[in-house]
Amino acid sequence: MSQIAAASNTRKPLSKHATWAWMLWDWAEQPYPTIIQTFIFATYITSSYFGPNKDVLASQLGIGIIIGGLAVAISAPVFGRRSDAAGHRKRWLLINSALLIAIMLATYFVEPLPSFFVFGVVLYAIGSVVQETSFINYYAMLKQVTNPTTMGRISGIAWGLGYVGGILLLVFSLFGFVLPDVPMFGVSTANAENIRVLFLFSAAWMTVFTIPLAIFVPEVEATNEKIARESIGASYRALFAQLGELRRKSPDVLKYLIASAIYRDALAGIFTFGAILGSVAFGFSQTQVIMFGIAANIVAGIGAGLGGFMDDRIGTKRTILISLVGLLVAGVGVFAFAGEGKITYWTLGLALCLFVGPAQASSRTFMARIAPDGREGELFGLYQTTGKAASYLSPTMWTLSLTVAGALGAKNASIFGILGIMLVLGVGLALFMRVHPNPKIAE
Repeated sequence: MSQIAAASNTRKPLSKHATWAWMLWDWAEQPYPTIIQTFIFATYITSSYFGPNKDVLASQLGIGIIIGGLAVAISAPVFGRRSDAAGHRKRWLLINSALLIAIMLATYFVEPLPSFFVFGVVLYAIGSVVQETSFINYYAMLKQVTNPTTMGRISGIAWGLGYVGGILLLVFSLFGFVLPDVPMFGVSTANAENIRVLFLFSAAWMTVFTIPLAIFVPEVEATNEKIARESIGASYRALFAQLGELRRKSPDVLKYLIASAIYRDALAGIFTFGAILGSVAFGFSQTQVIMFGIAANIVAGIGAGLGGFMDDRIGTKRTILISLVGLLVAGVGVFAFAGEGKITYWTLGLALCLFVGPAQASSRTFMARIAPDGREGELFGLYQTTGKAASYLSPTMWTLSLTVAGALGAKNASIFGILGIMLVLGVGLALFMRVHPNPKIAE
């Protein structure tokens, strides 16, 4: 493509220290999605501490996530394009890491009172923007720390480290602070101190395990100072020019970018709202939510491994299709059998987690198979950008579903949120079915 220069494939691989330091950041960042975004802070601020109507709290949190998603969609193209061009990829990842650490520290000060609810939602929304922006630079670093023969394996190990980190964090939280009458280090249970202190621990965890990346992974060289100085408007014009060229020359690639952006947002929605659904719709206690989170990480890791095995044997598109259909069946089942109680979420909720892993992993593999040698950065840049542009869909449908169900007087309105996410997933699946199994990019 005329828009992006081909990258060299003769670059010497970096040291093992740089590779492991890069992988360790996935482990370092894990407290945010596990403790803050999904299983503990999200359920904490939608609990009875903050108001009598949990459905309303869940809906209002969804509004905060929508606002955060829109901010990501607006900012992602500019951040990604400029950090590459100016050679500031590592700098921005470290800045975003510091901001995430500060946000986790700030969540400690969200006291269990209704007057602190808005403060908690604002922190949650800002954190989602910072986290997604950090991923742009983190994913872009993959080619800096691997070569073509190790890229998939290194990426997979990093993903696995994230799951393992999530399991350890949840086990530590449950048995160290949630279950004991006297939590570790003599922490009090009054004023939800035993829950809030976990947010301080999360900040400390990320601080320590980000240090290797700061030391061992070098900064990328600047590629185009002109781009680094261009206006925001010029950045968007360049982005749309790239998409227009794909539409003319490689329409199936553009179809995949659009389809995957939609269904990947549904995958993110399943994890974002999964713990809230268990807590609000199925009445899980804080302990049960954490136990579910431990099981979910284990099941998701198993699913990702099985998905990789299937990918090599039946093809990437078939693996994605099977995973998306499995997700759709399990998600609709959660709604249909909600009346059966908690057993529904322990079975079909974990089935959702089983299919999320292979859907995520094989989607990245599909993009890698499309990208010609020397142009992987271009395609993965568009992959991330289009994904961020759709990042408001699931929270919007979640909130809209809850609002409509509540207006119609439905009991347990929160269970309708899963239908909103499944609608997003269904649209993405329908569009993906139209994508060629082996789309080519015109030279």
